[in-house]
Amino acid sequence: MKIAFIGDIVGKPGRLMLKKYLTRLQQEHYIDFTIANYENASHGFGLTEKNCRELLGYGIDMMTGGNHSFDKKEILQLFDTYPLIRPVNYPKETPGKGIFKTTLLGKELAVINLMGHYTMPMVDNPFTLIQTLVETLKSEGFKHIVIDMHAEATSEKQALLQMLKEDVSAILGTHTHTGTDDLQVTEGCCYVTDVGLTGCRDGVIGMCSEVPIKRFLTGVGGHFDVPDKCQAILQMIVFELDDDGRCVSAEKIKIYDENPKVVTKAWIEP
Repeated sequence: MKIAFIGDIVGKPGRLMLKKYLTRLQQEHYIDFTIANYENASHGFGLTEKNCRELLGYGIDMMTGGNHSFDKKEILQLFDTYPLIRPVNYPKETPGKGIFKTTLLGKELAVINLMGHYTMPMVDNPFTLIQTLVETLKSEGFKHIVIDMHAEATSEKQALLQMLKEDVSAILGTHTHTGTDDLQVTEGCCYVTDVGLTGCRDGVIGMCSEVPIKRFLTGVGGHFDVPDKCQAILQMIVFELDDDGRCVSAEKIKIYDENPKVVTKAWIEP
């Protein structure tokens, strides 16, 4: 099976890039299932029902979240209706679920949303929790397990790879909005520290530059806004899993504005 993973979709520019290119990329790369991170999809903060329906209409099959999952309070009513999850290590009383299960091409697939500790909201320890969760899934017969690791610290993401590389199919980093150049397949596990945003590429992490620059110069903050017009980028990981849930190949796809796509193959450990 071939799965596509899109990192943080940032506002209208990100949504428009998916509207323009996603269907074509799904066809060109024979993608069976598409996952995307929604937490910045509605003007940079959270997700509205309107934008949820919009993104699903472009061909996304399910979406993961992060520390901005609850910025738009209407999402509290969306978890029971749409294929959305939030970080699994939020308290058990938090609305929504942290794991999505489905059957794809006759195989059981689980998608887990996990959030790191550093600079993030207070959540349960992601490392102890994920060990138990993966063990439970494997005991239930799941071999195809994909994790969106939503974290600031690169060390947390890399540690997760070393912990789980023999047990899960893919660990895909989100949150920093800046794509990293370390896409790899290690012992059958697809890994990248951060997929990178889909949205504006000529500001600061997808937002207008003025407020963050002022904050760095003066220490005075302000509200981050997504530009109405900008130079945009689409970033996506496509990876192929065998019947045992091991990754056999992966590639990073980038499209800058209206230019031809750029495809980079993953390093595969021999």
